[in-house]
Amino acid sequence: MTEPFWQNKELSEMNREEWESLCDGCGHCCLVKLEDEESEDVYVTNVSCRLLDLENCRCQDYEHRLEKVSMCLSLSADKMELMKWLPVHCAYRLLSEGKKLQPWHPLISGNAESVHKACVSVKSFAQSEDFIHVDQFCDHVMDKL
Repeated sequence: MTEPFWQNKELSEMNREEWESLCDGCGHCCLVKLEDEESEDVYVTNVSCRLLDLENCRCQDYEHRLEKVSMCLSLSADKMELMKWLPVHCAYRLLSEGKKLQPWHPLISGNAESVHKACVSVKSFAQSEDFIHVDQFCDHVMDKL
């Protein structure tokens, strides 16, 4: 039996399909983050990007997101410095740190809903930025990265 691709390939060796399949659909990367310019501390809010479909935690316009959302990050193996903006349970971050995927990850569980059933996704608490004024984002800080 052969090992799954994520166990025998570096992130930089993965093809587009493999790379994209690492996304567990949690939606945490689509939450607005605020950075303190003096301390460089990063804070996570419960405010989601306007393109995030809060029911399935997927981008509604993934192909055009970079043109539509100025703060959207395009993650790739050659931009490892962006990993600090990802949650600690993110497959990209875990694999970049030499760690294993979580048991609820769809590639392990075989079920795309497992991330929601494990209560890891933002589905139950995120609020779209469409309904929150930018001046109120600080009021929605949940945690520090």
